[in-house]
Amino acid sequence: MRQVLVMVATDLRRHVRNLSAVMYAVVVPLALIYVMNLLIGGVEDIEISPVTVAVAVPEGDQLAAVVPAVLEEAGAGLGVTVRAAGPEEVAGLVDAGTVGVGVVVPGGFAGDLRAGRGPEVQVTLADGLGLEGTVVTSIVEGTLAELTAGARVATAAADLGVPPDQTAGLARSLAEAVPEVAWSEGRAADEQLSLAENIVAGQAGMFLFFTVGFGVLALVNEREQGTLRRLLSMPLRPWTVVTAKGLSSFVLGLVSMTVLLTVSSLLFDEVGFGSVPAVALLVVLVVAAATSLTFVVATLARSAEQANIAQSIVAVALGMFGGAFFQLNLSGPLGGLLLANPVTAFTRGLGITSGGGGVADLGMPVAVLLGFTAACLALAWLLPGRKELL
Repeated sequence: MRQVLVMVATDLRRHVRNLSAVMYAVVVPLALIYVMNLLIGGVEDIEISPVTVAVAVPEGDQLAAVVPAVLEEAGAGLGVTVRAAGPEEVAGLVDAGTVGVGVVVPGGFAGDLRAGRGPEVQVTLADGLGLEGTVVTSIVEGTLAELTAGARVATAAADLGVPPDQTAGLARSLAEAVPEVAWSEGRAADEQLSLAENIVAGQAGMFLFFTVGFGVLALVNEREQGTLRRLLSMPLRPWTVVTAKGLSSFVLGLVSMTVLLTVSSLLFDEVGFGSVPAVALLVVLVVAAATSLTFVVATLARSAEQANIAQSIVAVALGMFGGAFFQLNLSGPLGGLLLANPVTAFTRGLGITSGGGGVADLGMPVAVLLGFTAACLALAWLLPGRKELL
């Protein structure tokens, strides 16, 4: 065991001195995380500015009066203020910038609606109006859709011979029969990472594969240079060298993930991953999974150049599908395959811990990471190229 520890310490000193491991393990991923948060950091902080809506409705038209009433009620919490105006005043108020949105309900609205003639409601948005206009337009569209549905029910009832005095009640009962949307508080296992947290987890997972490669892939380089043969000629068991390379990769990966997650949590207020023991368990398991996959690459590669190229492809592919640049929500067979990605399992696990979950809630991510590690180690052991590294 002492020989293994000496070799691990020697490898770690060599990697730190040439700064390559430090760059890939900490500097480059932190820089990318910082830049990506600057670019998309405001996406989750969108605020709706207060907006005034000028609404013109025909006098005495009860159905038309529903439009401003719904706008006032639904928009109360969104900063929407409703202002009554004449139909000839609305366009001028919008052009002058006095109001942000103008809504004109045409005369004879109720009669046209009942007759199925499809009255046209005019909505005018001020120049430069953003999300506020979309909100107001959506409220108006939803209100009109509900009124139209009621009118269609009444028309259909009349065609079927329903007495006129029962038509209104039929439309009302139909509307009340639609069940309300039920809300329930999500469990910890259902929580998802925020956009910023997902970037941190994905970038850390992607660069983890580059980092652990410095230890294990050194076997391929030393095999080419003849250093490995000289090491094996010493009074050492063959497994000692392989174990030392694996441990040096594991330590590099642990340091990299710990620094990236800790520094990101300190740099960005919106980044936090919850329970430290649960996060630590995920870090240990994902580093083990990445290291085991690197053994497969080292076994298959015939040269250091092949090994580095293969490792880069694996890192970028798993990182992208794990959420390094954007979140992927897939279902079906492809979604199931995506869950086998160690970066995805790591990200899902952090989603659980950030939502308040602990070690006991990490069943699925832990099972995926352990299974991935076991499968890669078994594959690396069974591949014929293993004997060339020993």
